Amino acid sequence: MATYLQWRRFVFFDRETVREPSGPDGAVAKPFALPPGIAVCDSGRGNLVFGDILCGAGRCQIWFLPRSLQLSSFQAYKLRVTHLYQLKQHSILVSVGEDEEGINPLVKVWNLEKRDGGNPLCTRIFPAIPGNKPTVVSCLTVHENLNFMAIGFADGSVVLTKGDITRDRHSKTQILHEGSYPVTGLAFRQSGKITHLFVVTTENIQSYMLSVKDYPHLELDTHGCGLHCSCLSDPSQDLQFIVAGNECVYLYQPDERGPCFAFEGQKLIVHWYRGYLIIVSKDRKTSPKSEFAGNEAQNSDKQVLNIYDLCNKFIAYSSVFDDIVDVLAEWGSLYVLTRDGKIHVLQEKDTQTKLEACKFMLFRKNLFEMAINLAKSHHLDSDGLSEIFRQYGDHLYNKGNHDGAIQQYIRTIGKLEPSYVIRKFLDAQRIHNLTAYLQMLHLQSLANADHTTLLLNCYTKLKDSSKLEEFIKTSESEVHFDVETAIKVLRQAGYYSHAVYLAEKHEHHEWYLKIQLEDIKNYQEALHYIGKLPFEQAESNMKRYGKILMHHVPNETTELLKILCTDYRPSGGTEGPAMPEGKKTNSEEFIPVFANNSRELKAFLEHMTEVQADSPQGVYDTLLELRLQNWAHEQDKQIKEKLHNEALTLLKSGRFKTVFDKALVLCQMHSFKDGVLYLYEQGKLFQQIMHYHMQNEQYKKVIEVCELYGDQEACLWEQALGYFARKEENCKEYIAAVLKHIENKNLMPPLLVVQTLAHNSTATLSVIKDYLVNKLQKQSHQIEQDEQRIQKYREETTRIRLEIEELKASPKIFQKTKCSICTSALELPSVHFLCGHSFHQHCFESYSESDSECPTCMPENRKVMDMIRAQEQKRDLHDQFQHQLKCSNDGFSVVADYFGRGVFNKLTLITDLPSGKTATTIEAGLQRELLIHTKRST
Repeated sequence: MATYLQWRRFVFFDRETVREPSGPDGAVAKPFALPPGIAVCDSGRGNLVFGDILCGAGRCQIWFLPRSLQLSSFQAYKLRVTHLYQLKQHSILVSVGEDEEGINPLVKVWNLEKRDGGNPLCTRIFPAIPGNKPTVVSCLTVHENLNFMAIGFADGSVVLTKGDITRDRHSKTQILHEGSYPVTGLAFRQSGKITHLFVVTTENIQSYMLSVKDYPHLELDTHGCGLHCSCLSDPSQDLQFIVAGNECVYLYQPDERGPCFAFEGQKLIVHWYRGYLIIVSKDRKTSPKSEFAGNEAQNSDKQVLNIYDLCNKFIAYSSVFDDIVDVLAEWGSLYVLTRDGKIHVLQEKDTQTKLEACKFMLFRKNLFEMAINLAKSHHLDSDGLSEIFRQYGDHLYNKGNHDGAIQQYIRTIGKLEPSYVIRKFLDAQRIHNLTAYLQMLHLQSLANADHTTLLLNCYTKLKDSSKLEEFIKTSESEVHFDVETAIKVLRQAGYYSHAVYLAEKHEHHEWYLKIQLEDIKNYQEALHYIGKLPFEQAESNMKRYGKILMHHVPNETTELLKILCTDYRPSGGTEGPAMPEGKKTNSEEFIPVFANNSRELKAFLEHMTEVQADSPQGVYDTLLELRLQNWAHEQDKQIKEKLHNEALTLLKSGRFKTVFDKALVLCQMHSFKDGVLYLYEQGKLFQQIMHYHMQNEQYKKVIEVCELYGDQEACLWEQALGYFARKEENCKEYIAAVLKHIENKNLMPPLLVVQTLAHNSTATLSVIKDYLVNKLQKQSHQIEQDEQRIQKYREETTRIRLEIEELKASPKIFQKTKCSICTSALELPSVHFLCGHSFHQHCFESYSESDSECPTCMPENRKVMDMIRAQEQKRDLHDQFQHQLKCSNDGFSVVADYFGRGVFNKLTLITDLPSGKTATTIEAGLQRELLIHTKRST
C-alpha cells in the first residue's frame, strides 16, 4: 500500500474558465454558462454531451457543445434524462430517462449521423426494467463493439443486452446479476477475444466472463464504492478496474486484486485520463451520509480535484472547485463542469515545460530516480534521459558512490562521450568501475579500438583471467569489439594462448601464425593450421612463412608444399562426394623457400616433374642445376655415374628447347661435356661441336663430326682442313681424308687448298698429289664439254640469223588448214602469225591475251623475255656494284651491304619487263649475252 502523503506535488495542468467568444468590440468575454438543470453529462466524437431536467416546462433536452461553443439540443424525454453514454469509436449515443412520473426508465439509442426531422435518429427504445420489478437505473455502460450493453439498478440487478444494441431484432436481453446492494459501477474490459464485465456495488466487486457460455463470475472483493467512484484504466495500467473507497483506491484484474493506494477522503468522482487517475473528493470531513449517494455533496462543502500519476507516484495537479458535477475529457483537455453552469478547462502542459518545472526541484532535492521515472512516463527523448543520467552519475560520483555512479553512466552510453566517463575512473583504485563501463560499451557495439585496448589492459592488470576469457569467448554474433586490436593487446601483454584462440576463432590467420611462429615457437602447429586454410590463404602464408617452417620442420613443410602444388584440399574439409575439387599453385614460386635445404628441394622438384609433367620451366631449370651441382661435387664413382645419367636424362626430356641458352650455360659452368655436346647437337651448332673436339685435340672426333654434319654445313670440312694444316704433328692421314671429301664435293678451289696446306711444315707434295691430279683431270674434261657447248650455240645462232633474214626479205606463205586451238578447218575470217600458227578469229579473240602475240608461242616467249630482262638487270647491278667498290674506302662494308640485300642469291625473280625496253632491244641483248658466253667458254 502506497500513501499519497509522501508523493510530490506538481502543477502539470493550467486551469482556465471557458469563456464565450469575444465580440467585435474587443470587450472581455463573459464566462460560458450552461443551461440550468444539467444533471448528467458525457463526452466523445468532438462534443460535450449534457442531459437536463426541466421540471416546469415538461420537456427534457440533450445538449451538444462542440469546440466552437455553439450549443444545440433536441428533446429526448418528456420528464428527465438520468444517464448518458457516448461511444468513443462510433457516433452512437445511449441515454436513459423518463417520459412520465413513476419508475418507468426508458433506454434510447441515438444515431448522431442520421437525422429524423432535424434531430438525431432514434434507432431503438426499450424499457430498462429487470424482470417485472420497477427499479431505478443506477449506472450504464456500452461496449465499443456495439455488441454488449449493461445496465445496473438500485435493487442490485444488472441487465445485459447481447447482440446489436442498435436494433431490437438482433439483440437479446437477460438478467446477468442479482443482489441485495445497489450497483454503483460497470465496466467492460476487452483483452484479445476475451470480454469481461466488472460489476461493483456498495458492498462487493465481481467480474463476469462474457466470452464463455453461462457467463462464469468471480467475486474479487467484499467492499465496494459509491456512484461514479469506479472506472477502467488504459493499457499503461494493464486495463485494471479502479475502485475508489473512502480509505483506499484499489486496482483489480479480472481474476485478482492488484495494488492499492491510500488516498484518504470521501471520493465523489473517479476518472482515468491519459495515464492519470482523476479523483474528486470532499475538501473536509462532513457528517456521514449514504454511500450510494457518494456524489451528492452539500452546497457549503468545497471539493478537491486531484490528478495522480500512479506509475511515478506523484500528484500532477490539485485544485479546489465548488460543487463539481462531473469531469469530462475531450479535445486533449479536461473539462470540469460545476453546479453553477460554468466549465473549467485543465490543459496539460507540454512535456518539455513539465520536465523543466520539476527537474529543478527534483535535482535540487536529489530526487533523480523520480525525475527519471517522470521523464520516461512522458516519453522524453533519449538525449534528455541521458542528460538526467549524467547529472545523477555526477551527483553520486561527487558523493563517493562510484559503484552507483558507474551504473548511471552506463545508462548514458550512446549519448554521452565515453571519454567523459573514462577520465573520471582512470585511477587504479577505480579500475573495477572502469571495467564495468567498458564492458557495457562493448556489449552495445559502441567501442572503438582504443576502448578495446583499455578494457583488455584492465583485465590484464586485474589478473582477471575468467573475465578475460568470458570477454573473448563470446559467440560470433555477440562480438562487440575490434578483434585485431584485442589480439595485439593480448600478444603485447603476454597472453599468447588467448590471442591465439581469438585469432583462430575469428580467422585472423596472419596473427595466428605470427604468434605461433614468433612468440610460442610452435612450428608444427602453425604448419598444421596452414594445411586447414582455404587454398588462397594457404598459398599466401606459405610464401610468407615458408622459409621459417623449412628451417625448423623441413620434411613436413616439403610434404605440404607438394600437396599445395599438385592437388590441395584443406585438411579440415568434408570428405565424400561433396569434396571440392583440388587446386594447385605455381610450384616455381616456392623454390626460394628451400634456400639452404638442397636435399628437400631436390625431392620437391623431382616429385613435381613426376606428378605434374607440365610444371613451370623454372622447376626443370632448377632441378637441372641441382643435379649438375651434385654431380660436380660427388666423389664416389658409382654415385657420380648415376647422377650423370640423371642429368643427361633430364636434358633429353625435351623440356629445354625454349631455354636452350640457359641449359647450355649450366652445363658449361659445371663442365658437363656430354650435356654440352648434346645441346650443341640439338641446337645444330655443328661448328661448336667440332671446335670442342679441336680444343681437346680429338682428331678422330673432328673427322666424325665432319662426316655426320658436313652435308648440313659444308664449311666444316674447310675448317677441319685448316685445323689439321696448323698442326705441326703428322696429320697426313686426317688431311688425306679431308681432301678426299673436299674433292668429291668440290668444296674448295685447288689454289685455296694449296695455300691452306702451305702453313703445315710436315705436309709434303705427296699429300695433295692425288688431289691435284684428279682436280686437273676433271677441269680438262669440263673444258672439252664447254667447247662442245660453244660450238652448238654458234650453229644455233647461225640458224636463227638465217631465219630472221628470211623473214625480213621473203614472203611468208600460210598453208595451215586447221585452227591451232580448236583443230577445226579454218574458215574466214582467220588470223595468221609468222611463227606458222593460224586461228579462227573467234578462237583467237577468246584465248588470246594480246592482239600482237601468238597464243601458242606466248608461254615460251615469256620465258625468254624474262631471261633477257634478268640479264639486263644483272648487268646494270654489276656495273653499279663495281663502281661503289672502287670508290669506297671500306670495300668489305660494300660487299656486306649487297650481300644483306640478297644481290648474290643464285635465284632472282623477275615479274615485269623493264620500262622503256622495246622488243628489238631485248633481242639485241639476247644476242649479246650469247656472244659473251661464247667468249667466256673459249
